[in-house]
Amino acid sequence: MMLDRLNPGPRMSEAVAVGDIVFLAGQIQTTLEGDMAVQTAEVLTGIDAVMAELGGSKADIASVQVWLSDMADFPGMNAVWDAWIDRKHPPARATCGVTLARPGTRVEMIAIARRPGTGAWASWPPCFSI
Repeated sequence: MMLDRLNPGPRMSEAVAVGDIVFLAGQIQTTLEGDMAVQTAEVLTGIDAVMAELGGSKADIASVQVWLSDMADFPGMNAVWDAWIDRKHPPARATCGVTLARPGTRVEMIAIARRPGTGAWASWPPCFSI
């Protein structure tokens, strides 16, 4: 199976597609100024930009991992998240507290999405019983 890379650099690619699945690199804010709401909005804007460059949108995102440098920021991140998500297509999500690599970074998110233009979501749910 081929790997397709979006904006490969010396250390990482912005996103890597394997078949119909796209793995986005960790997204962080563009500046260190601002509270959790500002940083979260910048991170989500970054995810939107990568998805747009891939030809898709947040509706194509299957899963997001949210990393917070301080879990006390969880409510502030959630407020911005709740305004951002596509209510008809919310991704799966996990949030954890971690030490982030760049000092001053309060939130980082990584996403896994379907490759835009692929898949047959109209057939969901699959035809089987649990």
